[in-house]
Amino acid sequence: MNKMNELGEIVLAEPRGFCAGVDRAIEIVERAITKFGAPIYVRHEIVHNTYVVNDLKAKGAIFIEDLADVPPGSTLVFSAHGVSKAVQREAADRGFSVFDATCPLVDKVHVEVAKLAKEGYEFIMIGHKGHPEVEGTMGQLESGIHLVEDVADVAHVSPQQTELLAVVTQTTLSTDDAAEIAAAIRARFPKVREPKQQDICYATQNRQDAIKIMAPQVDVMIVVGSPTSSNSNRLAELARKLGVDSYMVDDASELQAQWLEGKTRVGLTAGASAPEILVTEVIARIKALGAVSVRKMDGIQETVKFPLPKGLRLESKGLSLNVG
Repeated sequence: MNKMNELGEIVLAEPRGFCAGVDRAIEIVERAITKFGAPIYVRHEIVHNTYVVNDLKAKGAIFIEDLADVPPGSTLVFSAHGVSKAVQREAADRGFSVFDATCPLVDKVHVEVAKLAKEGYEFIMIGHKGHPEVEGTMGQLESGIHLVEDVADVAHVSPQQTELLAVVTQTTLSTDDAAEIAAAIRARFPKVREPKQQDICYATQNRQDAIKIMAPQVDVMIVVGSPTSSNSNRLAELARKLGVDSYMVDDASELQAQWLEGKTRVGLTAGASAPEILVTEVIARIKALGAVSVRKMDGIQETVKFPLPKGLRLESKGLSLNVG
């Protein structure tokens, strides 16, 4: 396709891209490499983004799934998605030096599960089977936590008792879908306990809210994010539900010119694990196809920052750079 004269504007979502948990996880790996030297082993992709993982590989990170692949005495980082108690125990048994990059908002869910389990609660978890965050949260307990992926699953949940039953949620779900499933759970189990604050994280909520505002203003939506990224997939799904053609790209090379044919305004956002450099490259690609201007939406300015784990101090000219 030649340049599209009708294509005028790129509308940039605000906020978009990295959240505080992703920033923290990447910095933990980078600081561990700087302080202890390569290689640093990371269980699972630190965050679900191809560019980020490849960048950290080039700096000296080795990504593994099985702790048996980590040599004795190594430094190990747990990914932002969190891990089960069994993985924690295995890492301790193997004697690794561990830095936990679990997002503090995921860790909050783990703490809630542990606390309520001691009080005798069983749990219904809303989430996607096989996602590492779900495996980590469900793996906080030996039993008594039941996964539901959609409303239909709610009818098949069989807790041992219903007097002490609580709901927890994967942090990167569609807020609307999660609310619909939670309503079905309440209808079947009226006494169910829900979180004081919803488990879906602020960044997921903010990026989905931005899509809702942007969708009526654009003719097509491009979401920058990797196929494995739950929150990125939810952004693309949400735009489609709102009636906008929506496509997800890992980087600018995946953007197809025909998606933009006959379109005037292109909405552009990025999942919470996608770096801004990829957004910049996609903007350049869309401009090459004919877009003449970029407009940034008004939106929430995120200022959340999470401290790093202790033990990752970097010394420079006698000054401690410790932030946690």
